[in-house]
Amino acid sequence: LACDPKLLVLDEPTTGLDATVEAEVLDLVRTLRSQTGAGILLIAHNLGVIRSMCDRVGVMYAGKIVEEGPAEQVFDDPKHPYTIGLLQSLPRRGRRKGERALATIPGTLPSLGADLPTCVFVDRCPLATDLCRTVVAPVVDLSTDGVPRMTRCHYPELVSTIEERESASILSSTGETVLQIIGVSKTFRQSGHDVPALVGVDLSVADGETLGLVGESGSGKSTLAKAILGVHSPDDDGGEITLDDHQLAAQTGDRSTEDKRAMQIVFQNPDSALNASWTVRRILNRAVKKLTGANQDETDRRVAALADHLRLSPRHLDMKPSQLSGGLKQRVAIARAFAGDPRIVVCDEPTSALDVSVQAAILNLLAELQSDQRTSYVFISHDLGVVRYLADRIAVMYPGRIMEVGDTDALFAGPQHPYTEALLSAVPSVDGEPSTRIRLEGEIPSPANPPSGCVFHPRCPRVLASGICATTEPPMLEASLGHTIKCHIPPDELRRLQQTPADASLG
Repeated sequence: LACDPKLLVLDEPTTGLDATVEAEVLDLVRTLRSQTGAGILLIAHNLGVIRSMCDRVGVMYAGKIVEEGPAEQVFDDPKHPYTIGLLQSLPRRGRRKGERALATIPGTLPSLGADLPTCVFVDRCPLATDLCRTVVAPVVDLSTDGVPRMTRCHYPELVSTIEERESASILSSTGETVLQIIGVSKTFRQSGHDVPALVGVDLSVADGETLGLVGESGSGKSTLAKAILGVHSPDDDGGEITLDDHQLAAQTGDRSTEDKRAMQIVFQNPDSALNASWTVRRILNRAVKKLTGANQDETDRRVAALADHLRLSPRHLDMKPSQLSGGLKQRVAIARAFAGDPRIVVCDEPTSALDVSVQAAILNLLAELQSDQRTSYVFISHDLGVVRYLADRIAVMYPGRIMEVGDTDALFAGPQHPYTEALLSAVPSVDGEPSTRIRLEGEIPSPANPPSGCVFHPRCPRVLASGICATTEPPMLEASLGHTIKCHIPPDELRRLQQTPADASLG
């Protein structure tokens, strides 16, 4: 901005950010656009962000713009098969894994440098005919009333007839508690000061269940995940973590082979998680041998079975990670996590760097693996739509504390903790649905100097005028069976208040 640009290019400016910070960044972009008059080229795979921010949208595939036009028209009435495929891949309007698997686009993106003489999307297109394979797709002018719009397709008038591919629901059921987190606290020592990262966390995960963990950066999600895995040990007298009713050793190195095998992780970035110099086969071979102690014949059999289950071809097994797409790399990372038939898999933002069609395939895969093997997930994500689709229950964290936990449907239906309410209000809708945004003042507090009373009270839009929020730690109140909220405001009162804007302090 120092050079007073006429064009500002923003390349994935909100990827990896939580909903409230993302909303603040987008507010800043809107302000800059208004104040400077600069044009903005926004590159993003979050379609909700694109819908909320952009006047016009260009959809790219294999190096070509396949559709371009006013944002509202492109989202509400797409005219290219790829565009509608992207929109159908989203977990929209509260869809859950138990209702229907997400739609995906069959096939994969062409490799760089591939010869694509006619239509770039022909091999994946449900409308493709011999014409598409022999004649270059024309640029069709769809402009109306002087508003320019185009698509690159032989059959734009048929795009609206493309129905979402039939997909079965992914059945899931939960059983007895497999993981129990009891009063876990973790304090770090920094510059001579105690910094509490976790404070008395109580959670449980059932057999075959997905527990979603949400909250702003700095809320303690990753610290809790590392405590579960034994990377960080809880404080002395700082609670315990049990697996199948036996207490886990605090550190990974002190855990038995069976316990290590039972708990695995899928990281956000497979590029840094996978050994770049090894083939996929060698990566999976090592995981199987280390976790199961299998001989070479048994290892080969298990690797082949893993690859088949994860839809990795024999060709993929002999490739290195750099030769794979982002989605295939994440499949390899998931295969490695499942090499020892784990009981619990921690998924730390596993889809945040993926486009929506690949994201849908990975979410379906995780749900299928869970259904087949009754694996439990602790699923960390900033994408609340993704969490809503996959999670059976959700826990909301704010500086090391659980502020709300409950069944996914109950949590979204409300009442919600005021912090949860603010998170949900900040999510941009790909459907263009209006929402009342709750703007939180200030920053998430430093764990080194947390506020007294309720840790959320300095930012809370519903802080009580009586002052109790600033002086007294709130209780965990039951909103419904299994749904609890850490707040001084009774759940029935929260429900009533959340029907109206949060614009006044309460008595």
